[in-house]
Amino acid sequence: MSSLKVTGFSLIELMVVIAIIGIIATVGFPNYQTFTQNAGRAAAQADLMSLAAALERHRASQFSYAKAASDSTDTGAPAIFHAYSPSNEAAANKLYELSINSVGSQGQTYSLKATPVSSAANANTGALYYFSDGRQAWDRNNDDVIAGDEYCWQCD
Repeated sequence: MSSLKVTGFSLIELMVVIAIIGIIATVGFPNYQTFTQNAGRAAAQADLMSLAAALERHRASQFSYAKAASDSTDTGAPAIFHAYSPSNEAAANKLYELSINSVGSQGQTYSLKATPVSSAANANTGALYYFSDGRQAWDRNNDDVIAGDEYCWQCD
């Protein structure tokens, strides 16, 4: 008489594996979202610094930060740099809109702004700012007002 060997998984074993995968997904997904938000924010910070360098080159040739935006205006989308971040990717993948927020003191100071795109993972995480005097700000509570404790890109 020959014996048949039955192989495979029981229903209980399968349910245990599914439960373990569910627990890992529950813990891992929020960490993944935080990681992608931080990566996007870091790219926007780097692009703001590159835009600031482009503005310095503009000032070296024009003796003013004025008229560095599109249509030779002082504010808005920059004409001297990409208008989105990450600037090393296609515009369809943009996470932030870059803009020259203000030019003051007769073209001798500026502020730059990176605004999260509404369809991106960083949509409600607040805008990033960079100022001509080197100050950095992150509007963490997304209220369009920079409080005293928000003058930092890495502070939490």
